[in-house]
Amino acid sequence: MHLKNNVTEFILLGLTQDPIRKKIVFFTFLIFYLGTLLGNFLIITAIKTSQALGSPMYFFLFHLSLSDTCFSTCIAPRMIADALLKNATISFNECMVQVFSFHFFGCLEIFILILMAVDRYVAICKPLHYTTIMSHQVCGVLVAVAWVGSCVHSLAQIFLALSLPFCGPNVIDHYICDLQPLLKLACADTYVTNLLLVSNSGAICTVSFVMLMVSYVIILYSLRNHSAEGRKKALSTCISHITVVILFFGPCIFIYTRPATTFSMDKMIAVFYTLGTPLINPLIYTLRNAEVKNAMRMLWTKRLVSDNKR
Repeated sequence: MHLKNNVTEFILLGLTQDPIRKKIVFFTFLIFYLGTLLGNFLIITAIKTSQALGSPMYFFLFHLSLSDTCFSTCIAPRMIADALLKNATISFNECMVQVFSFHFFGCLEIFILILMAVDRYVAICKPLHYTTIMSHQVCGVLVAVAWVGSCVHSLAQIFLALSLPFCGPNVIDHYICDLQPLLKLACADTYVTNLLLVSNSGAICTVSFVMLMVSYVIILYSLRNHSAEGRKKALSTCISHITVVILFFGPCIFIYTRPATTFSMDKMIAVFYTLGTPLINPLIYTLRNAEVKNAMRMLWTKRLVSDNKR
């Protein structure tokens, strides 16, 4: 029997209902979000304006920073604005848009991280064939496939969300619309939906994480044949990538690979990978990458020179 959906909007409880803590949430995550925008914007601009950053690795880093910016933007502005409201509400349609955009850019980030691992594998394990295998055309096609794959994943999430009947309860104990908190409000058995959620989002997170870690183990093992200088440079790059992978996938696997049960720590863990990771990524890639730092330094110098000429 098909149950009619009587819910037109949801109430988001956010991270806290305490007025003082809400103000702390507002200022903290406003700073986080502005830092995310600034860090990723600097990387995007440096890659676009610097000829030294023309390799496939930086092409993928450009798209990672772009997905980080969009991923954070589909969550942070509403969360920050809701912290100023006594009762934060989101319409059913807006909720579905957030589910789609959240999963689209989150999945895109996963696929870009995989492409970055592939790039490092080819560069370190197949150096003589690197320019042939990782040509600009190939990289463009791989990124296009990542965008299409993310869209397919997000459409599957929307299909699952729209299949849920909501008959009355509309209070979401979270700061975002996502399938896990929505499953608690559905007035029907959600066992099959949760199974599909785990086999979709959970499988993408787990399989991708295992693939990435195996690939980096192979890469690190192959470094024994390289010179000391080459080994140091490759190791620095790989450690940056591995750090980002662990910080992003750890919370994702915890959230999406278990039955439809919620824990009190879920919201804070979600904060870590939805708002923390997009902020940390630019710092990791900038602080551990001399080429990116030099490109940013040149960008800043050009800006100062142009300002002085005025």
